[in-house]
Amino acid sequence: MRLTVVGSINLDLVATAPRLPRAGETVTGATLARHPGGKGANQALAARRLGAEVCLVGRVGRDGMAGEAMALLLADGVDVAGVVTDPSAPTGVALIAVDPGGENQIVVAAGANHEALPEQLPARIETPLILQLELPIETVEAAAGRGTDFVCINLAPAAPVSDQLLRRADLLVVNETEAEFYGDLLHQGGGRVVVTLGARGAVMYQRGAEIARATPPKVKAVDATGAGDCFVGAICVALLEGMEPEAALRFACAAGAIAATRPGAQPSLPTRAEVEEILA
Repeated sequence: MRLTVVGSINLDLVATAPRLPRAGETVTGATLARHPGGKGANQALAARRLGAEVCLVGRVGRDGMAGEAMALLLADGVDVAGVVTDPSAPTGVALIAVDPGGENQIVVAAGANHEALPEQLPARIETPLILQLELPIETVEAAAGRGTDFVCINLAPAAPVSDQLLRRADLLVVNETEAEFYGDLLHQGGGRVVVTLGARGAVMYQRGAEIARATPPKVKAVDATGAGDCFVGAICVALLEGMEPEAALRFACAAGAIAATRPGAQPSLPTRAEVEEILA
């Protein structure tokens, strides 16, 4: 199976602190780590580690951070021929604070991701396609329009989108906060909608009616960064392999749960064997 992911590529700067700060507060005693991230890159690597051949289309800066941001994609064999180096904008950076329970706060400086314009896209995207909303919305809409196969859109971070984009999706994936933002608009098209519920699992709908539900295995969460992106890559792999909705949700919930047990977005992403082991 071959997939295309059009999306963001970041370097994550992760501060693990005794607790998350309130507005205006400084919290000390943190440790700092640097990990490859970005929703597009995370989802591409997740699908790759779960068995898909993956082509990533995105944009990085001409700087030292680009190599760090791309390191795991290259190591795991993601096809990055569609990644362009921007001559002037820096590589995207996410500033992430994480508490001991795995909860996080994230601020993203998009950098080169916001220069990924429709001109960079292939004229036709003939493989299944995964999109998110960390690139300019006109690029996301253009990519969806050029897709000739299955299209999954992770509507994150939540932002206004056209009815046409929502109708084009064969699969929409949102978390609870994003589901609240979009409301009934999620169910106007004929595609499936998955709402993730964190430790409570996920629910799949079609035309507003629940068709499947699953809960993840019990794990000790360390860092939820990247767990949602892992779920997106996993649910697409599962459905495209022909799994029934409930089995696909179980598979994706298990993958996301494993990702939450390890620090960092991309370093935490599980292999196919790890997911199958925890399900067994």
